[in-house]
Amino acid sequence: MSRKNKLSVTGLKKSLRYVANYWYAIVLTLLLAALTVGATLYVPILIGHAIDLMIGQGQVPLTDVASLLTRAVLVAAIGGASQWLMSLINHRITYHVVRDIRRDAFRKIQALPISYLDSHPIGDIVSRMITDVDQFSDGLLMGFTQLFTGVITIAATLVIMFVINPIIALVVVVLTPLSLFIANFIAKKTYRFFREQSTIRGEQTDYIHEMVENIKTVKAFSNEEHVIEGFKEVNSRLEKSSLQAIFFSSLINPTTRFVNAVVYAAVCGFGAIAAISAVISVGQLSMFLSYANQYTKPFNEISGVLAELQNALACAERIFAFLEEEEQIPEDADAVSLGTDGGTVTAENVFFSYTPDRKLIENFNLDVKRGQKIAIVGPTGCGKTTFINLLMRFYDVDQGRITVDGHDIRKVTRASLRAHYGMVLQETWLKHATVRENLKLGRPEATDEEMIDAAKKTHCHGFISRLDDGYDTIIGENGAELSGGQKQLLCIARAMISNPPMLILDEATSSIDTRTELRVQTAMKQLMEGRTSFVVAHRLSTIMEMDRILVMRNGNIIEQGTHDELMAKGGFYTTLYNSQFAE
Repeated sequence: MSRKNKLSVTGLKKSLRYVANYWYAIVLTLLLAALTVGATLYVPILIGHAIDLMIGQGQVPLTDVASLLTRAVLVAAIGGASQWLMSLINHRITYHVVRDIRRDAFRKIQALPISYLDSHPIGDIVSRMITDVDQFSDGLLMGFTQLFTGVITIAATLVIMFVINPIIALVVVVLTPLSLFIANFIAKKTYRFFREQSTIRGEQTDYIHEMVENIKTVKAFSNEEHVIEGFKEVNSRLEKSSLQAIFFSSLINPTTRFVNAVVYAAVCGFGAIAAISAVISVGQLSMFLSYANQYTKPFNEISGVLAELQNALACAERIFAFLEEEEQIPEDADAVSLGTDGGTVTAENVFFSYTPDRKLIENFNLDVKRGQKIAIVGPTGCGKTTFINLLMRFYDVDQGRITVDGHDIRKVTRASLRAHYGMVLQETWLKHATVRENLKLGRPEATDEEMIDAAKKTHCHGFISRLDDGYDTIIGENGAELSGGQKQLLCIARAMISNPPMLILDEATSSIDTRTELRVQTAMKQLMEGRTSFVVAHRLSTIMEMDRILVMRNGNIIEQGTHDELMAKGGFYTTLYNSQFAE
């Protein structure tokens, strides 16, 4: 078996695991499929009997014919009702499976390590969760709707035709499978193109996501034409791949219909000879022609299902590949939970790099006492934010260890570790919700009094009060209606409301004007009182009163001390400071 076929079969097996959760609905839809097929196949028998009653002029028992036709109408109505109900159940199964897959995919995002999310395009992940799952559901729905009835129809008509006339039935059986062989051959060819189409579609989604998210930068540099050309290139590749997939898959229906037309013509010929020879009646010939048509029709449908299934399985492969990505290192069974107090941090001989060939942090050592205010400064790329990522255990150290309150953070539950920190980053994030919900994100049980007090201390109560609904105002995605400074003030207030024993402030006042910054610094000084605080800063004026300043370069601490001590040394810190304040 080729690799692509193995992937296809594997994707099918994994899909069936989700479908198996609704086995009771599958059983019910099978019963309804059988009822639909039974009703559909019984109608030609009634029509055939009616035809045989029409012996000649003046010899037609109209009452009997009317009775047979009435029964045919009722049977057809029952078949139609059961088919409608079956379709309803099939849609329900499909949408439940889609819901389950998307639920697991979203949970997977929460369980994946930050390293995966940092190294994979967001648009591609979104495409797998939305577009690929939609494509998969279309194939699944077609399979449920047409596969069950098709298989049952083929089996039932085959039995009836052999009962009526084995020789004519044998002609049908010999010729019809040709359509399946043709369909299977073409479907195998289309799988590669559908898989390629799905991959390029994910690339396109990521490109659109990236350009829309950064549209201001694109316009600021008048880069619209270049961006459009980039989109055209991706779109052109998607068009080529899609056309190839559609071209080959569209060959299935006409080729199978041609084979079925040959089968029908053969049945007409052999049936007419049999009727003339009085081997079968005219009514039976009518039945046979109807059954020959009923028998070949599912082959067309199944052929179409095979083509759609290749697309669905190509998408399923991408979905399940994502679901099977390695999750973050699980917590130890005996992992401890940190208390609400504490705040001592040590780093012992820490080594870390994002990629093995690029060294970053080497032999990093640090000892921070409870309540100390630590500033981390240094040139871009020296490892400041990386150290914060290690403190929060977004990444694990390669060598050495980091401890909080004497516990190796790899032996501590992630939830309690991260609850230990209040974090304000340079890149603000606010969800589409009310101001109140955003402020209480880290501590939903906080009272309104605590929330308003924090808002006043961080100087955001004023502009919140001026919003249409105050604290109940719904702000758009990432606070679209607010200025950069206002968003950062809300994030600082959110950290204050969380009331953690330790703080991490990564360029937390970078978007605030100088006058407001002075006020916020006062509030932050109060917030940091008694708490271990790590402040990453480029503006050295904001960290002059820190208990200790760590000067980093190339992943190492090259100097440390208070502002006055470091200035007295006349080293690298002095150079940084003078570069900002030199006249």
